[in-house]
Amino acid sequence: MNDLSLLRLIAEATIVVQLVMLLLLAASVYAWVIVFRKRAVLRGAKATLARFERESAADDDLAKHYRTIESRGDADGIEAIFRSGLREFARLRQQGEEAPDMLLEGARRAMKAQQIKEVEHLEQHLSTLATVGSTSPYIGLFGTVWGIMHAFVGLGSVQQATLATVAPGIAEALIATAMGLLAAIPAVIFYNRYSDQVWRLESRYDGFIEEFSTILQRRAPRAGG
Repeated sequence: MNDLSLLRLIAEATIVVQLVMLLLLAASVYAWVIVFRKRAVLRGAKATLARFERESAADDDLAKHYRTIESRGDADGIEAIFRSGLREFARLRQQGEEAPDMLLEGARRAMKAQQIKEVEHLEQHLSTLATVGSTSPYIGLFGTVWGIMHAFVGLGSVQQATLATVAPGIAEALIATAMGLLAAIPAVIFYNRYSDQVWRLESRYDGFIEEFSTILQRRAPRAGG
């Protein structure tokens, strides 16, 4: 089947099948937009994490790290988690809080709240990929069933049914199924891939919060000293 016959089949399809194809095409394009945007977001989060770990290994001055992050502008990812924890820790100390447990709990609570925001940002629109991946085959199948039904109904008006008579209707109907699969397969692949990357980043954030909490715990007694 060449490109011209494919276009002809689409052009001659019933309005319902054409609407199904249009819906699947729009879903596929939207899914690919999400894929490329999410790729950039995850790359940025991993780059920020690598930079933060590199700078932390070179210098353990927390105040210096904080000033460096502030000088860059809006922080995100692990830098935002670090900033929120250290800021809350310093705020409680300035307010005269002397109990180490309260200082540590306040910092952990601030970091956890920021972590939730960061993970939500990383997960944004992933549910849309899951929806496209799970529903597109059924939408395409609906178009196929409708097209085949229309083709067989049309046989009632002919005296002799031949392959040449039913083939165009069945072919145009099967295009809907193919488009449904073409929309669903990439969406499922990238949803699974990106979900795994988000989970790995979230685990790294959890590990950092525990490690940073230990560092703050060593500093907390000096607040009341």
